[in-house]
Amino acid sequence: MKFHVEGLKELEVALAELPKATGRNVALRVLKKEAQPIADAGEQSAPRRSGRLASSYGVSTQLTRRQRKQHRRESDVEMFVGPYGHPSAIQTEFGNAHQSPEPHLRPAWDSNVMSVLENIRASLAVEIEKARARLARKAEREAAKLKK
Repeated sequence: MKFHVEGLKELEVALAELPKATGRNVALRVLKKEAQPIADAGEQSAPRRSGRLASSYGVSTQLTRRQRKQHRRESDVEMFVGPYGHPSAIQTEFGNAHQSPEPHLRPAWDSNVMSVLENIRASLAVEIEKARARLARKAEREAAKLKK
C-alpha cells in the first residue's frame, strides 16, 4: 500500500526545532489521539465469541514481551494499534489450518488510513504551534524572573 501525504517534511523540520522531549510528547499525543478511530473500528468489527478480543483493542506505545523481541524499532516515536496481547488475535485475523480468517483489523486500517494520515498532519501542525506558544510563554516568565 502506498500513501502520499503532503506537508509532513515541513512538520518534521518544525518538530526538530522543538526541544527533543517536547517534540516527542507532541508527536505521541497526536498519534494516540488520531489512531483511536482505527482501534475503534477494529473493536467494532472484531468477532464476539467471548468479547475479550474486542475489549483488548487500544492505542499504545507498549508491546507484549514477545512482540518487543520481534519488533525492530524504526523511529523515536512509535504508536501501536490493535488488540493488546490477546492470544487468539493473529489466529482470528489471518486464520490457520483449523479456522478460516475473520479479518477485523485490516478492514479497520484500510477504511480509515487516509483520513487518519490527514488528521495527523493537521493535528500535528496545530500541536506544534501550541508547543511553540508554551515555550515562548515559558521563556518570557524566565526572562521576567531574571529581571527582578
